[in-house]
Order: sequence, then structure tokens, then C-alpha cells
Amino acid sequence: MALPSPSYTITLRVEVPASQRATSTVVGAVADAGAAVTGVDIAHSTNEGLVVDVTCDAVDGDHSDRIVATLDALPGVRVLKVSDSTFLMHLGGKIEISTKTPIRTRRDLSRAYTPGVARVCEAIARRPEDARHLTIKRNTVAVVTDGTAVLGLGDIGPAAALPVMEGKAALFKEFGGVDAWPVCLDTTDTEEIIRTVKALAPVYGGVNLEDIAAPRCFEIEARLRAELDIPVFHDDQHGTAIVVLAALINALKVVDKKLPEVRVVVSGVGAAGNAIIRLLKAQGAQHVVAFGRSGALRAGSPSGDPHRDWIAQNTNAEDFTGTLAEGLRGADVFIGVSAGNILTGADVATMAEDAVVLALANPTPEVDPTAASETAAVVATGRSDYPNQINNVLAFPGLFRGLLDTGASEITTEMLRVAAVAIAGVVGEDELNSAFIIPGVFDHRVAEAVAGAVRSVSER
Repeated sequence: MALPSPSYTITLRVEVPASQRATSTVVGAVADAGAAVTGVDIAHSTNEGLVVDVTCDAVDGDHSDRIVATLDALPGVRVLKVSDSTFLMHLGGKIEISTKTPIRTRRDLSRAYTPGVARVCEAIARRPEDARHLTIKRNTVAVVTDGTAVLGLGDIGPAAALPVMEGKAALFKEFGGVDAWPVCLDTTDTEEIIRTVKALAPVYGGVNLEDIAAPRCFEIEARLRAELDIPVFHDDQHGTAIVVLAALINALKVVDKKLPEVRVVVSGVGAAGNAIIRLLKAQGAQHVVAFGRSGALRAGSPSGDPHRDWIAQNTNAEDFTGTLAEGLRGADVFIGVSAGNILTGADVATMAEDAVVLALANPTPEVDPTAASETAAVVATGRSDYPNQINNVLAFPGLFRGLLDTGASEITTEMLRVAAVAIAGVVGEDELNSAFIIPGVFDHRVAEAVAGAVRSVSER
């Protein structure tokens, strides 16, 4: 059952009679409607009545509407206004540009702009590589999307994707000290996206591709990596893979199993699934079976998609042909990056003893976490309301911090691998348990550890 979430925090401004009982009745009604009340404030008072602000967390928008209807039905109670805290946070956007140095006098102006800036322009014209040191390029990343695969919302377009890209930029700054800017492109044409990003590249020290649908995202990333001299990273692929590997490293420590020896079942062979499998193989995984919508991928059944065919050629050595539920029997690890509620607790119960379940479909995991935890030793999801949240914010800020610090021109598999190991290493042996296999997203040590690991590889 879904629980109230801070994503749906609302404040109800309610007019009630002037009595302690009336206010208590309103608060009780909100709680009885299934909301989590987090605050009660008197906004206005007269001899005849009160205006009360009740702040609460709801489950979703429909639940919010039901809470309002519940209060409107109470005698003497009138809902005057409903404020949604999430929408209020987004008013006017979540990021802004600010200057690093004051411009208060003519002398400041002459150095920051004309005529003094001309000297810096001429220096860069002579040595283009100096742009990394003398402009924002040294610390700036473009967050690029076409809006075709946004979160769990799908193809909603570039304008609707902008709040997500703004949020991504805010996370870059908050966790990695990286200046990032949304670049939402009003095209889904692969060649046009590649051409546009290349034309914008002189401004940026790196490119973070985000929420671009497969299979186009593979070609866009590969082409940009080959044709640009700055690192290009597709977070939906590689950010997810980094954090999944980090979680699995520690989960296997908890259950005392080794990655080369365990049998891993992966559900989902899109961008994330492909990258996860490649990184698992780089870390030493030997026994992986991957499932798409039509069943297990097999070397004897080429699809014509080179990315799916690579998975088929490098997994499923036993040539398994059954369903996902059948493939789960006796498996040590399940990794889901597919769709919600495709498995049951009974399916998980057929896995090997001390099984690990990483069910990452959002907002609804592949299997109910509570049901899975009845038999699995370790359960993780992409949600913040369950233990062991697999969240990409653990990876990309530190990764780009390390890349920008060294002026790296590319991202290697080894960088991704050491980033995962660094995240796992933040959780000390004395902290590790089944409900804590991955650091919290606000742990400042994570970005520092990832950046250090990436720097060490980049500087070799």
C-alpha cells in the first residue's frame, strides 16, 4: 500500500469555529483520511472563528482531493485554499546564475567586460585549451534531454522535462559543486541532437545525457563520445549501473557470497539494464541471465539490435528459455530495471537462500518490498520510503567532480567501476547490515570518495 510522501505535501487553509475542539476535529479528520499531519498553525483569529493552516503529507493528488472533500463535509468547516509545497518549490524555477566576483566600479567592469575581456579572448584564440582555465568551461556541465523518457512519465516533451533537468542541475551543484545547466532540445532526431550538442560543446566541460529513450540514446552517446573532446555520460545507463554495483558489492558482503559465483537475474534490457550487465561483467560477474519483454535473451536468437545482441552473446551461458519467474528459481540475485509488480513474494521465495533483491522500477518496484523481504536477505528499491535506496545522486556529482578536476576528455569503464567501489566503501564494515548496504544521499563523503577514485584513474 502506498504511504504518504513529502512529494505530496499540502497546506490546507481552513476556516473553523473559535474553539479548541473544532481545530482538533479538523486535524483528526485529516489524519483519519490517511494523511500524515506535520504541522498546525493559526493564521488568523477573531472572536467568531479561526483560520487554521494544516500541513500534511498525502499519497497522491487524488488523495489530496479526498482530504479536501472530507474537511468540506464537516459542519462549520470551510476549506479556503490548498497550497501544494512541491509546486511552490518550483515557482520561477529552482536554479539561477550568480556572479563569482563583484562588479561595482568602472574598474571592475573594464576587467569583467570590455575592454579588458578582449585580452582573455585573444589568449584563448591562440591556445583554445586555455578555455578550461579562463572560462566557466572548467566547471560546467550540460544536462541534455529530448524529453522522451522522463522518469516514469515517458515521452512528455522537452518543456515538461525541464523541471527534472533543473533538479538535476541543482543536485550537481549541491553535492558536487558542479555548475550544470538544462539543455532541453525540441527535437527527437538523432542527427540533430548530436549536431546541436556538438555546436554547444565549447561552453561545457562535460555532457550529461538524461531521459533520452532507447535505443537512440545508445547511438547519441557513442557518437558524442567519439566526436567530442569532453566526457559524455548517460546517467540513465551508467549512473544507475554504478549505484547498482555499489549496492550489490555490499549486499554480497552481508550474505557472504562472491560476485563471480552468484547467479544473477536481470529484468530489463534497455539503457539501464545494458549498462548494469556490462559493469557487472567488468567487476567479475560470471553467471547472468537477462530478461526482456519476450523472455530470456539467448545467443541463438539475434534481435538485430546490437546492444541486445551483445547481452545475448555475453550472458545466459546455460541457454535458459523459460519465463522470468522460472528463471528466478535458485537465483542468488535479482536486479529489476523494468516494470512494477511483475513478480510476487512467492516468486522471490523460490530464490536461493540469502537472496538479494534490487527492485528498481519507479515508482512501483517489480515486487512489493515488504513481500520480498519475507524471504530475501537483502532488499533494495529506488524509493526513498524504504531502506537501501538506489539513487543516482550517489554517482553523478562526484563522477563529474573528478572528471572536471582532471580535465578528462573521456569516461572509461574503469572509472565507472572504481566509482562503484568507492560508493560501497563509504559504508564501513561496522555499519554494514541488511538494511544499510548503500550510503544515504546526503552523506557528504560519497561525492568526495567518487571524485577521488575517478581522479586516480584519470591521472594514471
